[in-house]
Amino acid sequence: MGFVKTGEELDAYYGLAYRKFYGAEMLGLMFETKPEIIKRLLPPPLEPGENPTGMMFIAHYPKTNLGPGYREGALFIACRYGDETGSYCLSMPVDDETRMHNGRDIYGFPKKLAVIHTEREGQEVTGRVERNGVRFVEIKASLTGSLPELPELGPVFLFKGMPRADLEPGFDGPVHLVRQKTDIEMKSFEIGTGELTLQESDADPWAEVEVTKVLVYFYLVSDNTMQPGRVVAEVDPEEYLPYYYKMTDLYTGE
Repeated sequence: MGFVKTGEELDAYYGLAYRKFYGAEMLGLMFETKPEIIKRLLPPPLEPGENPTGMMFIAHYPKTNLGPGYREGALFIACRYGDETGSYCLSMPVDDETRMHNGRDIYGFPKKLAVIHTEREGQEVTGRVERNGVRFVEIKASLTGSLPELPELGPVFLFKGMPRADLEPGFDGPVHLVRQKTDIEMKSFEIGTGELTLQESDADPWAEVEVTKVLVYFYLVSDNTMQPGRVVAEVDPEEYLPYYYKMTDLYTGE
């Protein structure tokens, strides 16, 4: 492929409207946190859901319809937009540069390059994510049973905006709220006991989301299909600006 794509190359790319992940292996947990944390971290017009809950996972995607597999982590908190409940993505580290730009540019997922490790030996599963020399999240689970079905998962809400070229505070153009849904075809859903370790990191502050109670540790194997996203609102750019910089490491000088 050259710098300028041919019509055939563009047709082939846009023909893959659905992003597919085959045999996805996801180690994670669902948790409760404090209501005031949810309220502080949600950008308007998102509002807290009925319960102050969230989910985090560390995943290995062996194969996708966009190319080779990769690893990814994610941190979500529950939210509501209008009459619909869903989740807001605070962070999504990945270990592949191509997958970083696809997810950020198209949907608005807050992706950053990281070192990610996942491993399963028998019923013991571990996963960890490191950036800038800090292992800011590690999950260990001992699997003890299985469930016949997944909990209901709503859509993810994301924000897309482009910072100003003149380095003034704000954005060049509008900031959009995006709704996106992923369909999960479950192959197995195991649960068990576990241990979560969150380490303080200025660049990746997962520890800011205090886990007051772990609801379940899980290990999910599934085929996932990401549906196309949809812009549902244009938001106040000045109001959104403090929330934007989860997308990148914010350096303010020495």
